[in-house]
Amino acid sequence: MLHLAMPVLAEQLLTMLVGYVDWWLTGHFFEGTAYRAAIGLMAYILWVLPSMFSAVAIGATAMTARFVGSGDLRGAVRVANQAVLVGAVVSVLATVAVALWGPLFVAAMQLKEDAAPLAAEYLWILVPVIPAIMIEQVGVACLRGAGDMVSGFVAKTIVNVLNISVSAALVTGWWVFPELGWKGLAIGTAVGYGAGGLIILMLLLRGRAGLRLGWADLKPDRQVIRRLLRIGLPGGVDVAVILLCHLVFVAIINRLSTHAAAAHGLGVLIESAAYMPGSAFQVAAATMAGQFLGAGQPDKAVRSVWLACLVGGGFMVAAGFSFYFGAGLWTEFFTGGGNDSTALATIPLLHIAAVAMPSLALTMILNGGLRGAGDTRWPLLITLIGFVGIRIPGACLLAWEVIDVPILPFAISGYGLGVVGAWYAMAADVFLRSILVVIRFYQGGWKKIKV
Repeated sequence: MLHLAMPVLAEQLLTMLVGYVDWWLTGHFFEGTAYRAAIGLMAYILWVLPSMFSAVAIGATAMTARFVGSGDLRGAVRVANQAVLVGAVVSVLATVAVALWGPLFVAAMQLKEDAAPLAAEYLWILVPVIPAIMIEQVGVACLRGAGDMVSGFVAKTIVNVLNISVSAALVTGWWVFPELGWKGLAIGTAVGYGAGGLIILMLLLRGRAGLRLGWADLKPDRQVIRRLLRIGLPGGVDVAVILLCHLVFVAIINRLSTHAAAAHGLGVLIESAAYMPGSAFQVAAATMAGQFLGAGQPDKAVRSVWLACLVGGGFMVAAGFSFYFGAGLWTEFFTGGGNDSTALATIPLLHIAAVAMPSLALTMILNGGLRGAGDTRWPLLITLIGFVGIRIPGACLLAWEVIDVPILPFAISGYGLGVVGAWYAMAADVFLRSILVVIRFYQGGWKKIKV
């Protein structure tokens, strides 16, 4: 488990640093909450862009792990090639969609007029590297299924070095670089992601962990693609539903004010320090569950996932303690002052996140185990129940003072707690989903899923 999780943990740390560097540069070199609100939305967009390929990545991880576990390396190679082929088609569609409708998306997120143009400009600069993001996501997913957790770490290391150096140089005009300000921040991020995709592509072309891209295997194989999508689509829909609900949640908060949007963005950014170990042990749980089931050892699959929950959850709870008792230190680092209005508004959000951390750990890591086993429908159902039933309506009720009911000619009085109320709803959603996913995992039907 540690052999699988630790390289991913290091990779997640580097992923987190991309957002941390962007926020730190924004907090220290750009005046006003508009820039902070814009970079807060961009953090979500940098989550959305890779997640557009999640259906392919989830199916690729599950099938590659199952083939490797059963000793069929040739089948794993075929899956990897077909996954990249499907991902390439999706990346073309995604690039066109973002290029055409990106500004409309930013407008739908309810950012105020001073912040929306900044987010739109940043997004437009990222459009050319969407295919590179696909290669990194799908390629790393295949390699993880084959047990290679190092390649993603190496790629992400280079992504971070380039992002930090190029962004900082272009924001400040350091050395021979021009001072491009906000635009330079986006260019640095694009350069980093472009390099990461190129590295993974080169590794797969040369051959890595027994997987290799080749023209013969890139010819469409309907049977493999059908199996890939049959497993991956429910998981991809699950991720898409999570993203959509998160974006609706963000729009609910952005509607309050630019100040609320900035506080929420900073809170989510800091909370990502806890998502980091959760994501790492989620991947380890998925790989071990798939490989042990492929080897005909369901009992080891169960024990491995619970062990991932124990260790990964311990890291997440420790992060929660730092949020609760060190919230002021976290916020001061990014804003440059303890009395900053954004910093003060973020502190109670971190306290709420700390209390919800054990439930979040169970939800993330057990869902990883279920998906690695090919059980993607139940996580989707649980996600719908939590987000649609609790988080979104709860956020409206607790955050807003008045809720306009669509179509009907009347309104409902809310509690008007602002962004804090929205985070209360988020915590309630996570608590409910943790209970449901534990029930599903304990019931054990996921061990009988055919991949």
